[in-house]
Amino acid sequence: MGQEISFFEFSDNDFICFQQKLQQETARLKQRVKSKGFSKRVPVVGFEIEAWLVNDNMQPMPINERYIANMDNPLVSAELARFNVEFNSEPLVLTADVFSQMQTQLQTTWNTGFKEAEQLKSQLLMIGSLPTLKQADLTLDNISNLNRYYALNQQILTTRNKPIALDIKGLERLNFTQNNVMLESAATSFQLHTQLPLTIAHHFYNAALLSSAAMAAVCANTPFLLGKDLWQESRIPLFEQAIDSKEAQARFKRVSFGSGYVTHSITECFIENLQYFPVLLPDIKESPTDAFEHLRLHNGTIWRWNRPLIGFDKDGTPHIRVEHRVPAAGPTVIDSIANAAFYYGLTQNLCDEIIANGTLIPFSYAKKNFYSAARYGLDAPVEWLNYKKYSLHNLLNQELLQRASQGLATLGVDRDESDFYLEIIRQRIKSRQTGSVWQRQFVQIQGADFKTMTQHYLANQQMGKPVGTWSLY
Repeated sequence: MGQEISFFEFSDNDFICFQQKLQQETARLKQRVKSKGFSKRVPVVGFEIEAWLVNDNMQPMPINERYIANMDNPLVSAELARFNVEFNSEPLVLTADVFSQMQTQLQTTWNTGFKEAEQLKSQLLMIGSLPTLKQADLTLDNISNLNRYYALNQQILTTRNKPIALDIKGLERLNFTQNNVMLESAATSFQLHTQLPLTIAHHFYNAALLSSAAMAAVCANTPFLLGKDLWQESRIPLFEQAIDSKEAQARFKRVSFGSGYVTHSITECFIENLQYFPVLLPDIKESPTDAFEHLRLHNGTIWRWNRPLIGFDKDGTPHIRVEHRVPAAGPTVIDSIANAAFYYGLTQNLCDEIIANGTLIPFSYAKKNFYSAARYGLDAPVEWLNYKKYSLHNLLNQELLQRASQGLATLGVDRDESDFYLEIIRQRIKSRQTGSVWQRQFVQIQGADFKTMTQHYLANQQMGKPVGTWSLY
């Protein structure tokens, strides 16, 4: 959800004061990094998963306020739209049987959440975008009742001084303008967090950039958006355009793959935030500089697909996390955890190689690979080590799956655990059936009846079998 704020209307003085505090906290961050004043804990992981509340006709139900009140769980929160909710996990050490623990957490929360939805004559659905969603659903009548969201809507439109223009060219084209930021609520994701020692955080961040193409393709689950067949992972262009506040320099976008590798320290991202991104939410806090409240709030308005975060251990020591925002939500609980296993293993292996040998391919290649994978999925053309060209499907089979296995072994993940979850990814790649591929094939065979397709999707989701094994009938 992001950090809630006290107000949604601001004065010119609020922006001036906030900017001053942001400068102070960024300077303090550099000092603490230099003095090694950050947590040294071994990798700790967690997740956020966003979901839809729908009725029996698979139409969105804007009831998250009642739903969250009934759930009465601090790990369940509102998203931008009243028909979306977010489930969070408890942190876990990345070793041994971590993925079994993650699956138990998510499955338990999901089962409880699904039962609560049924009490409200609703159903809970995890998918990249709801296929039955219409532009008429994306109005401010459906915005969640939180100051943060009202303020974001107002400030982004103010900085643009014109409506948001959406123009996505895929198998079809989606092109229209929108007078609010509710387009962002059409995309739901599975976000993976990794807390890291400061000494390797920047290397892991760079490795996450390299992993992003494979993750976009393997986890693709958003082919349809507002009735149009677009990219394999249409969330990527949607979110980038939905929160486009038109910064002064085109290189720096609110939602982006980033501007380059981090070279010396993860603080480079926060310095870039200060230098190139105007403040959107100048909510002034009376807090010590070491709380980094203004820095964290500002960072929360910049949505890199791999985003560094600052948090705190239980003893108050600040820590660095890398948030990986690439995967779509769904298709099932077990698919989600398999996606997490593949990400952590692959990224750890690439991180180790970066530490040993430096960044493996130019940043421009990593960026190009990412957008190619989001558009074309497993069939995407990519460029890899030694400037060789591959189809992503072949690269996964020939190298990346093995790298993921090696990375999990390095982390101390149990061999049976690693083999079990990576086999789900391997089967998905072998069958060439991601969530996006299944949705497209269903429509090709059964016709563009998005209600029926979503009902079948939900039925498969409830059975809990990996998407690579789903039938089309």
